[in-house]
Amino acid sequence: MATDPRSPAVAVGLQGSRCRSGCAVTAYPAEDTCPRCGGPAEPAVLTGTGTLWTWTVQRYAPKSPPYQAPPGGFEPFALGYVELAEGVRVAAVLEADIREGLDGIRIGMPVTVTAGHGVPRARPMTPGEEDS
Repeated sequence: MATDPRSPAVAVGLQGSRCRSGCAVTAYPAEDTCPRCGGPAEPAVLTGTGTLWTWTVQRYAPKSPPYQAPPGGFEPFALGYVELAEGVRVAAVLEADIREGLDGIRIGMPVTVTAGHGVPRARPMTPGEEDS
């Protein structure tokens, strides 16, 4: 089974967790305990919307295992941290073809993050999505 971080993921909600002890910390991926206070955490579906906090280009193949190169071989891809509405930052592959240029990627741009098998994926929001 290929673990190419650029492979499409099935769109599902981001499964995080939220502290039940009162410090209100949100975590992704989900944890059984709060990373801040150590108290119990409960499952939480995260909004999946936020802003691009920072980004880079992955120009070399990730460590193997678990990474397995796809049949066509490794190709560089954009990767960033997205700060979600809940305040947690999530690493995600940016849906951008770096062969066509990187002009469309900018820090602070609104994005939607989806998760599935492998690394979450982020895509720029359309103007209609930004307004809702």
